[in-house]
Amino acid sequence: MPRIARAVDDDAGARATAPSPWVPDVVLALATALVIAVVVAADGAGSPARGAAVGGLDEHGPVAYLFAAGFGALVLLRRRAPVLMLVATVLAVFAYYALGFAPIGMALPAVAALYAAAGQGRTRWAVGAGAVLIVVATFFRVTDDDDPSAALTVYDLVTNVALVAAAVALGVAVRLTGEARAHTEEVRALTAAEQARAADQRLQHERMRIARDLHDVVGHNLSVVALHTGVATEAVGRDDDAVRTALRHVRDATSGTLHELRATVRVLRRPLHHTDVPAPTAQVTHRDTLPAATGPAGLAALVEPVRASGVRVSTRVDVPAGSIDATVDAAAYRIVQESLTNVLRHSGARSALVRLAVADGRLRLTVSDDGTGAGARAAAGAGIAGMAERAVLLGGSLRATDTPDGGFRVVADLPARLED
Repeated sequence: MPRIARAVDDDAGARATAPSPWVPDVVLALATALVIAVVVAADGAGSPARGAAVGGLDEHGPVAYLFAAGFGALVLLRRRAPVLMLVATVLAVFAYYALGFAPIGMALPAVAALYAAAGQGRTRWAVGAGAVLIVVATFFRVTDDDDPSAALTVYDLVTNVALVAAAVALGVAVRLTGEARAHTEEVRALTAAEQARAADQRLQHERMRIARDLHDVVGHNLSVVALHTGVATEAVGRDDDAVRTALRHVRDATSGTLHELRATVRVLRRPLHHTDVPAPTAQVTHRDTLPAATGPAGLAALVEPVRASGVRVSTRVDVPAGSIDATVDAAAYRIVQESLTNVLRHSGARSALVRLAVADGRLRLTVSDDGTGAGARAAAGAGIAGMAERAVLLGGSLRATDTPDGGFRVVADLPARLED
């Protein structure tokens, strides 16, 4: 729950700090209005008066600047009504020139509108509007014989075409970049969800393994109870010492079984999120045909096949009898088994060392070799992830790293006793 709460808080904080979508719209609108106003002012400062516009209006007067503000204001429609914005901008350009205001270029007032429309997925509308502007401007400037200064030049034509093409291309590029980013985020989210689901499945498999180990332990102890109960029954009235010895064995077996049962049930009920264990680099495969776990006492069965393959394996065991629970014993067996399997499969090692020791209520397990380091083991990833998940389920930890001399080391730290 705390993790979920933090995730919700982080998401809310990200939304709170994210800029409003209106900010770029307002900035683009102000930039459009400012550029057109500067062009109007520059034309008025650098050109002799050409007369009044239609209706007696000054071609550089307030109405021209009002048009500049209007071109900018239309950009604010780009998210909600991109087609309306584009059509209104084109009509406003025609109206501006029909009223005889100072020349500002045919494509320049519509650059922001063309870019915005293409960026909103209205590329055909943007291309069509740009083509209309260029065709109309070209037609009237070619057919206008009254004003020689308005004659069309190749430079003007190329400039208008370039502005239209650049605006549309930029809008399309920005849109495609945003879509690619959104697709990447979607793929990342789906991948994370799939990894989370796979991790949860692995944790459930590990819980099932622990439950099967508990079944083996309980079955063994109940067999001991049944055996000694039979001995006590036969010795009643004939050998009181034998009865007391048998009942002591029964008491030890039942108390040990109850402890294992309570501790393992607590482990299985413990809420554990998949992010508490390291993520593997490949899918984990579970082998359900492993032999019955015998813990550190069964190291010989694990070491001999490795030695037979030519790897010198040394063992150092400092685990007093009865110092660790059977579930922890089984987990240690599995970790040693998987680590030695990795030594055979991936390391190319000539020697390996297995150490187990109990100190301060913890079982520390180390398997190291003088092989090639992580290598194929990091690519496979499955065995290491399975070992780490089992260690975490029991309240411990596991690290698998390269050694300074180029080998590989697996270090597991497990509780010697599970809490009831």
